[in-house]
Amino acid sequence: MIKSMTGFGRGEYGENGLQATVEIRSVNHRFREITVKIQRAYLLLEERIKSQVQEEVARGRLDVFVKIEDRREKKRNVKLDKELVLAYYNCLREIAEMLDIDLQLQADRLSQFPDVVSLEEKEEDLEGVWKVVQVSLRESLGQLLEMRSREGARLYEDFMSRRNSICGFLDEIKERSPQLSVELRTRLKNRLQQLLEEHEIDETLLANEVILFAERSSITEEIVRLDSHLEQMKETLQLGEPVGRRIEFLLQEMNREINTIGSKASDLVISPLVVEIKSEIEKMREQAQNIE
Repeated sequence: MIKSMTGFGRGEYGENGLQATVEIRSVNHRFREITVKIQRAYLLLEERIKSQVQEEVARGRLDVFVKIEDRREKKRNVKLDKELVLAYYNCLREIAEMLDIDLQLQADRLSQFPDVVSLEEKEEDLEGVWKVVQVSLRESLGQLLEMRSREGARLYEDFMSRRNSICGFLDEIKERSPQLSVELRTRLKNRLQQLLEEHEIDETLLANEVILFAERSSITEEIVRLDSHLEQMKETLQLGEPVGRRIEFLLQEMNREINTIGSKASDLVISPLVVEIKSEIEKMREQAQNIE
């Protein structure tokens, strides 16, 4: 069954003080485009997120929003650069001796010099973070795919309804087509006779020219091809895989055939049917832009 490219999914999961929330929004797009928005500290997870989304979605523009909250107790270490603090102290003592002044310096003053004391935080546990993000991502993807499938089912019903309408209009054209050929030959022959009524007409040559013109004006081939495209569409809509581009191609070909029928058959019965078919095709082409 076909799927829509429009959908939304949200997932949340927490474990051991880590909480991840993932939201995915998808809209129609000619190809597949994935954008991930995540905190700078976790940018290394971006490719993993994209890879997992790619496994489930073949087409569409997807925006993935990831929010990570770390409520774990932070382990921090204070580091003293002994060599640097001694260098500062020796420099200050040298200044004091040079200026012949007393050196009165407390440890807290020395600690305030640049880079003497630094704060070290524990390295981020990306694997632990990925575990909660992955669970949230799977949940949001599940919701997204379910929504895309529901919308796809509605699109399928609409497509099949319009396809069946086209088949009905085409059946009416088929019924009219043989009579159209006869009328065309009659009109052409009468017209030629009117134009050449004062001259002798070679009946054999005239008959051949009428037949040739009628064959060129025949819409049989276009009807057969349009019938084939309609059958292919039915089969394609029932495939369990992304078929959006294939549907767009079939609609393009159907539109070409019905335009040719319209230009060849200038008939009061067929022309309105051509208009109805073109209208249905145009509506289907609009809908097809949202099929994965």
